Amino acid sequence: MLKLTTREKSSLVFEGFVTIILLILINLALIVLIQNVIQTNPGVASGIFIIKKSLHFGPFHAQIWSYQRIVMGLFAVIDVIVVWWRLIRRYHQYQMNHIIQELHYIAQGHLDHRIPFRLKGRSQHVVTSVNALVDSAVRSMDDERQIEKSKDELITNVSHDLRTPLTSIIGYLRLIEDKQYHSEEDIVKYSHIAYEKAKQMKNLVEDLFEYTKVQQHGAPVNMMQLDLSQLLEQVSASFELEGHNKGIEISSTTRPSPLMIEADPEKLGRVFSNLVANGLKYGMGASYIRLSAVEHQGQVQIKVANDGEPIPEKSLAHLFERFYRVEASRSKATGGTGLGLAIVKSVVDLHHGTVDVTSTPDETAFIVTLPIKQPKEAKEAADHEAN
Repeated sequence: MLKLTTREKSSLVFEGFVTIILLILINLALIVLIQNVIQTNPGVASGIFIIKKSLHFGPFHAQIWSYQRIVMGLFAVIDVIVVWWRLIRRYHQYQMNHIIQELHYIAQGHLDHRIPFRLKGRSQHVVTSVNALVDSAVRSMDDERQIEKSKDELITNVSHDLRTPLTSIIGYLRLIEDKQYHSEEDIVKYSHIAYEKAKQMKNLVEDLFEYTKVQQHGAPVNMMQLDLSQLLEQVSASFELEGHNKGIEISSTTRPSPLMIEADPEKLGRVFSNLVANGLKYGMGASYIRLSAVEHQGQVQIKVANDGEPIPEKSLAHLFERFYRVEASRSKATGGTGLGLAIVKSVVDLHHGTVDVTSTPDETAFIVTLPIKQPKEAKEAADHEAN
């Protein structure tokens, strides 16, 4: 509860005392005026006498012969109501003044402060709303700072990842430009290295473009009915040759088949392509990559598993962070951008699903869970974007 200051309490008492004095004077003036009217008008006096004589109260038919007591009693009731109303009104003003003082204190930059007291009635709604507004503003500021920090980190990471291959490209082309080679084989070698580095830059730019596209608020999603069985088969077939060259068997199964879901085929295809590509790049010693999908209670669970080297436990919680690499040296060797799994999570989020990862010495599995039918608002948003 709000505690008034000594000065406010004294002011409240003084105002109550002054109000009582004024009401008493007004009452006396009214009584004198009424008596003068009655005394100077015999007809009024006779009428009042007749009314008093005709009024009876209670089982004993009691009569009231003194109207002054009734008038004084009525004035007393009115006086009490007026004094109470003025004191309550003044007390509410003091409450509002305290709320305004707290607001000024918060506005001066003390955003960790909240209005500490509790009130009754509507004033408490004001206090609750102010505290909730400050909490919301603080959260918004924290989110904005996090977004700015995230943007800075994105720029830093992109600059670093682009600068490294670009430096190599410029270095090897300068060797050719300055004729610092001994044979045509050296020119071919330097050109090939520059070409590979350029492809690495291209992959990074494409992944960055895809990541920023799916991260944008209101990113367009083309929801439609698609057969997940066919989609997984197409993904498996597209990596079959690369898997064969590495001695890895790539297969897909679904239960039931066909398995129809509502999704964006292009974006969902990118999800499973990224997961298979991730298994091919980092699943050292793997003999298989299996894509399997099972329908259960209005959802479908898709697993992309391989029997390669397990992922370190400390890395599992960070895999879906952008630019995160389990091993920097391995990523450089395989040309990984660190955005593939971040894109996977963003696309899965757009489909109102979840993605998790488990890794044991026997098997590493990425598990994507998607709803069979997208929420109504998601489909309406997709239709709006399409139009």
